[in-house]
Amino acid sequence: MPTAFCFSLSVMQSGRSKTPDSSITQNNAMVLEINKYQYLLKGITLFWIFLISLLVKAQPIPKVEKYRLLPFGSIKPSGWIKDQMQKDMAGFVGNLDQLVPELMKEPIYDSGRLHKQSKARDLGNLKSGDAAGEEQYKWWNSETQSNWWDGYIRNALLLDDKKAVEKVKNYVDHILASQDEDGYLGIYDKEMRYKFSSENGELWSKTTLYRGLLAYYEYTHEDKVWKALIRAVDNVMENYPVNQSQPFFAGNFFSGGVAHGLTFTDVLDRLYQLTGKKKYWDYATFLYLNFSENNSSEKDAQLANILDPGYRLKSHGAHTYEHLRSLIVAAFASGNPDIQKALKIYIERIGNCTTPSGGAIGDEWIGGRTANSTSTGYEYCSLHELMNSYSVIFQKDGSLKAAEEIETIFYNAAQGSRNPNHSCIAYLKTDNSFEMMGTRNGEVEPEQNQTRYKYSPVHQDVAVCCVPNAGRITPYFLQSCWLKEEENSLVAAALSPNILQTTVKNIPVKIEEITNYPFDNQFIFKIKTEAPVHFKLKIRKPAWATSVKTGEKYRMEKGLIVIERTFYKNEQVKLEFLTGVRILEDLNHEKYFAYGALIYAKSIAASLQKGKAYAPGFEDLRYAPIETARFEFLNNHDAQFENGKIQVTLKNKETQKSERIELVPLAKTILREASFN
Repeated sequence: MPTAFCFSLSVMQSGRSKTPDSSITQNNAMVLEINKYQYLLKGITLFWIFLISLLVKAQPIPKVEKYRLLPFGSIKPSGWIKDQMQKDMAGFVGNLDQLVPELMKEPIYDSGRLHKQSKARDLGNLKSGDAAGEEQYKWWNSETQSNWWDGYIRNALLLDDKKAVEKVKNYVDHILASQDEDGYLGIYDKEMRYKFSSENGELWSKTTLYRGLLAYYEYTHEDKVWKALIRAVDNVMENYPVNQSQPFFAGNFFSGGVAHGLTFTDVLDRLYQLTGKKKYWDYATFLYLNFSENNSSEKDAQLANILDPGYRLKSHGAHTYEHLRSLIVAAFASGNPDIQKALKIYIERIGNCTTPSGGAIGDEWIGGRTANSTSTGYEYCSLHELMNSYSVIFQKDGSLKAAEEIETIFYNAAQGSRNPNHSCIAYLKTDNSFEMMGTRNGEVEPEQNQTRYKYSPVHQDVAVCCVPNAGRITPYFLQSCWLKEEENSLVAAALSPNILQTTVKNIPVKIEEITNYPFDNQFIFKIKTEAPVHFKLKIRKPAWATSVKTGEKYRMEKGLIVIERTFYKNEQVKLEFLTGVRILEDLNHEKYFAYGALIYAKSIAASLQKGKAYAPGFEDLRYAPIETARFEFLNNHDAQFENGKIQVTLKNKETQKSERIELVPLAKTILREASFN
């Protein structure tokens, strides 16, 4: 107890007669009383400071992002990837608007905005067995158009395709002219917008549009585009205010478009990175939590379901994998430990749905299944969405496993779903692809007219969604090839032939990554700087690499090769990753052969059958097998890598004899056997 306070008590207890001067006694008592209240006030203040400190400690703190995403256009393609992108622009990517003009030219964002009397669009697809109802076909063309434009914009700018760039500029000007005075930029008229209680495409149509506009702005720095985007996003936030609105309420009906709208967090996350304004991250968290609280036909990413240990992924694959990004952003933006815990669980569950090629179940619904090389297919949309989600994980968390997954998906499942001889892709594909005649390896699917297992430059009979995403996947992959850490570190994450142009300490730096990777594992990093500059060049060492061959002095730092020194105007860093043939085992104990980043398969000879022609050289293609032999894994396989192929001994199941056969990368196959039991 304070001395002054003890003294005042003793005076009161002993009486006043012991004090010779009553005026002095009164003054002392007053002073002591004042001291008493000062100490009491101080105690109360300290108590409140203690309580506030507890609250601050309990308040979740946003997580700091590991790496900085470089502006779009900083990384351009070279080598075989550039060649492939140029072929795509001359093929299905560059011509989709001409192949299905009735879908691509509907003015859904301006004069053709949706209203209460709007009817479902005739998309030219087969709707047999479609449980989704008609409402999605009202907004569908916004996805088809905007995802295609997103890919077209990025391909045109990265390739410096002057004719295509001019087309992009005209498109952007047209879209900006459709923006209302209040900032609204979307597909609904004033009577409908933001006033939904069932299925709609409000946020989804904006997401697909704004992602392309963001890329265009980052490349061109056109102020009018930036201002339009800020006004458009502000309009959303004003009309769906935080904790005072229900953007994901859709009743008890199908809500695929509403659920797609959760990926509006893609736009918010990038705006946070470009502006540093936390309001965008806060709004992203609000969207995720509101999605979790409402009933949805796409339930996998809802927080309560993730935290339920008995729950298995069952929703539409593309939704499940794109929602991973929203979960990542919410985990970092909120710092909420429950959401961070959920993120780890969700990634593990997705792993159980994924084959060694990176092909996660997406044919169309996951349905509680485990990935299987023959009986579970993957959709091209799902491949793009999952690869993009792993890119976000690596950027924010630095997870090397995520970087491995990016490469696995892009170089195996995605490249293996392209037709190596024609400009078209498979809507659905399996690792073991024994035929591509429309159904999954010849299975009878009586409940619907299954046509997804074929190659097409459009896939209009199903939905024009996978082809636009096939145009997006390569530019998005390139975005994950380089990132920045602090101001003096450049990180080569996903390895590929590309050209990086950036600055280090305000000095322009150009790095050309010369390689034929993943078809060989040798690299030359050709570095040009305008002045000598000291920085760290960090190169991801793939998990499969047994050693690194280089003349450079380096150190290993958490799976990254670190070369730190002063780089002068023209230098080269040469290295090679050494490896051998690896045997991978899937969840069903079937064996895959791999070398480096690639999965290898036995190509199966096939006969080609042409279907619908959209234009000369653009047709639906089906493939029937000519040979039927299947092979069994042998422990004494004696696998050898020679000239880009694997020579291996396997048992022919028909003859029961061992045969020496040749395996090639999935990207070089149409029909194939990739796993062996």
